[in-house]
Amino acid sequence: MACRNLWTTRWRRRRRRQQRGRVERKMKKLERLVPGATGLNPDRLFLRTAQHILQLKFQVNVLQALANIYKP
Repeated sequence: MACRNLWTTRWRRRRRRQQRGRVERKMKKLERLVPGATGLNPDRLFLRTAQHILQLKFQVNVLQALANIYKP
């Protein structure tokens, strides 16, 4: 029984390490996608990402409005 608990504990630790690595890789990818986000802590990174998304949505709306105005 003790061996099984030891194996389960090791397996859980390994899985947590793998998950942490996945999260860190995703955070690095997000830093590369969002301008000016390099080196920010996670809460600031998420705020900057939300601001960037809103800015992109605004740009899309403006371009759609311009396309409708200048439609032949």
